[in-house]
Amino acid sequence: MTGYLASFEPAMREALALASASGEDVPVGAVVLDRAGVVIGRGHNGREAEADPTAHAEMVAIRAAGQARGNWRLNDCTLVVTLEPCTMCAGAVLAGRLSRLVYGARDARAGAAGSVWDVLHDPRLGEPVEVVSGVLETECAKLLREFFERRR
Repeated sequence: MTGYLASFEPAMREALALASASGEDVPVGAVVLDRAGVVIGRGHNGREAEADPTAHAEMVAIRAAGQARGNWRLNDCTLVVTLEPCTMCAGAVLAGRLSRLVYGARDARAGAAGSVWDVLHDPRLGEPVEVVSGVLETECAKLLREFFERRR
């Protein structure tokens, strides 16, 4: 990986490390970067641990970024996540006015950033969000595949 995609590799590696800390939850990790590339929000899936259906990695990281900023408007920020967001999380990206989404593995079952739905480019929902896919895709997909193999 070179150039623009490679610039997101360090943040994706941090998201992968967070995903590994998901315990019994599906291993998904996310970070929010400010304009300078500094991490201002982190999260991993916590639905099982917190008994909270909204505790997706993306939601946790976006909430943390808003708290760190003291503002829900994250219009110059980037969400980096190991798995393509679902419709709820894509909606949170729009609601938080994030400028960019970077993800690793596609979600052919529930992906809302182009795989099943394209929520982030629906003109009825607001400004389009830049979407960058496939960053460390192999590593992200492997982590998920191994998790589900262990559960079978």
